[in-house]
Amino acid sequence: MATFLYKLGRLSFRRRWWAVLLWVALLFGIGAGAASSSGAVPDDFSLPGTESQEALDLMEEEFPEANADSVETTVVFQAPDGQDITAAEWRQAVGGVLAELEGADKVLSVTDPFAEQSGAVSGSTAYTTVDYDIASGDVSTEMHDELIAAMEGGREAGLAVEASGEVAMGEIEMGGGEVIGIVVAAIVLVITFGSLIAAGLPLLTALIGVMVGVLGIAALSTTLGLSETTGILAMMIGLAVGIDYALFIVSRYRAELIAGHSHEEAAGRATGTAGSAVVFAGLTVIIALAGLAVVNIPVLTKMGLAASANVAVAVLVALTLVPAALGIVGKRIFGRRLRKQNPETGVPASLTKPGKENGGTRWARGLLRRPALALGASVIGLGVLAVPVASMELGLPDNGTQPEDTTLRKAYDMLSEGFGPGFNGPLMLILDGRDGADLEATAGTVTGELEQIEGIAASAPAMYNEDGTMATLLAFPTTGPSDHDTTELVHQLRDELAPQIESQSGAEMLVSGAAAANIDFSDVMNDALVPYLALVVGLAFILLILVFRSILVPLKAALGFLLSVLAALGSVVAVFQWGWAAELIGVEETGPIMSLMPIFMVGVIFGLAMDYEVFLVTRMREAHVHGEGPSQSVVTGFNLNARVVTAAAVIMISVFAGFAVTSTEAMIKMMGFGLGIAVLLDAFVVRMIIVPAVMGLVGERAWWLPKWLDRILPNVDVEGESLERYLEANGKGRDAVDRQREPAGV
Repeated sequence: MATFLYKLGRLSFRRRWWAVLLWVALLFGIGAGAASSSGAVPDDFSLPGTESQEALDLMEEEFPEANADSVETTVVFQAPDGQDITAAEWRQAVGGVLAELEGADKVLSVTDPFAEQSGAVSGSTAYTTVDYDIASGDVSTEMHDELIAAMEGGREAGLAVEASGEVAMGEIEMGGGEVIGIVVAAIVLVITFGSLIAAGLPLLTALIGVMVGVLGIAALSTTLGLSETTGILAMMIGLAVGIDYALFIVSRYRAELIAGHSHEEAAGRATGTAGSAVVFAGLTVIIALAGLAVVNIPVLTKMGLAASANVAVAVLVALTLVPAALGIVGKRIFGRRLRKQNPETGVPASLTKPGKENGGTRWARGLLRRPALALGASVIGLGVLAVPVASMELGLPDNGTQPEDTTLRKAYDMLSEGFGPGFNGPLMLILDGRDGADLEATAGTVTGELEQIEGIAASAPAMYNEDGTMATLLAFPTTGPSDHDTTELVHQLRDELAPQIESQSGAEMLVSGAAAANIDFSDVMNDALVPYLALVVGLAFILLILVFRSILVPLKAALGFLLSVLAALGSVVAVFQWGWAAELIGVEETGPIMSLMPIFMVGVIFGLAMDYEVFLVTRMREAHVHGEGPSQSVVTGFNLNARVVTAAAVIMISVFAGFAVTSTEAMIKMMGFGLGIAVLLDAFVVRMIIVPAVMGLVGERAWWLPKWLDRILPNVDVEGESLERYLEANGKGRDAVDRQREPAGV
């Protein structure tokens, strides 16, 4: 593979303008497709195989009138100072708001809270439900503005008026976290390379790759049901790996120039060696992300596949567009001050001096003097950070976790105050009597049983479908949707009441509703975590055995990843659930950790962690293959790659941190923080301390591979042994010929 990539790098270098033209044409073509798309769709939190999803499917089939493709908004009214909302003055004020809402754009119906038996009035509080004739995701700014204007009319009359729902939420502000990441990345790259051109090249090529990926997601959003959140997460990951992959190619290119090779030869060698590492690092990320499909949750599958597609684009950009861009910038890959040292070739004479030690060399030598101490301290530190994982609570965010100054949160609190905490998350009980059960009698039995169950505040009368074979009724818990007691209540209804009802009447009882669906989602995530870990770690372990031709190195990589991801999850729990230092990144409300956070974070971080493992250890492997001893190969690997890995990690951390700090979307903020802290711990603790410490302790055994396994494994040649043989056999005098062929100014 290294030889193929070497030829690809040289071809891209020689045909640089054609390569650039192809990528630009691809970008504009996909952009045209995105422009013609009808826009992103909301996240699909369907849960195949769960009881709540089975109940929702039955509802859609048997109660089609209750499942119209519409958006619903709840508007809550509260009279001042605890006054009765049914007083004439307040009824008139509410009526004015209702009249204004009825005339708003796309409104199908507005319920009257004061209608007899509506159940929408409680003391000083009342609410109305507004149905819009639109699909979820099609809310316009005009609809949001009309809703707010109607609410303002009620506020001017003296009422407290708040609303929940998609129309009330309006457009989500993502915060422009990518801008912060790009700015920090630019600063780091300038410091690393000492050249604006060299710093700008990884940024520019990564941005082109990200734009191709994100526009592709936008173009396919309606067809494949890709949400805006999916696009944002794919952009976050694509931008981070895109800059990193380009950085490694550019860094190796400069190293090959310093070694005395011509520009085209250096581009080929950089693509053949560092490019091989990019391919395998990208494959680990893609495996980890695409593997999310095994969880069988549509939203998670789409996030994983979209992000893995962006990573694949980043790999292709690094292998083709980056060598082409290197051909365009020519000698300017070094800063002007350094180029003056050797105007003819542009390669600084000060960098070609042999035996030069750098910070990476000194760091590695220091660790190898006390490897056991460094290893022990690192493992203990990560273990302490992982402690909060033991108390992690999973759930999905609801309006109760919104910032206190939002209308969504205020409406949630007003409904809780007026009707009880469980009103915001009622449980829907589905009674299936298609086998001939007497549903009216069964519904009466269920209602009587609910009155005896602790934790049920009230229930609503049953509703029946047209042929009387299906019934639904609502049960209102005494606790909020995300409370642990509500989870216990759902399990009690399913495990105790449902079997009892079926044995007595023959009717099947299913428990659904938003709260039950959230509980099912969390259960599915918990059940899938271990199989997913086994699949992803197992596949990547095999891939790393191919890369390093070793058993201990992949095992060390996997164990180090588990340490870093547990420590990162512990940090997420400490900040987002316990509230430690939450205000520093703008977390206004603490609560359960999003159900999909741990498994998605495991997938992403495993792939990204393997990036640094591959980039760092392949240089150690390369040095070892060329005859260096175990300790010296570690020092050589750090001498050549530690600075670049550090820069890459800082860039990736800054990209994720930008989203964590600026986004107002809870999921994006939590993902950004979790991914950022995980990269921080993995790059600077696991890869920079634990890896060299373990390599120093095990010595030559690090590269042990059973002979029988060595014989059957294909040789992927990441360190470029076959490339060296190819160059020796076919490349004598190549550099001299290349320099003669290079156009002026290269």
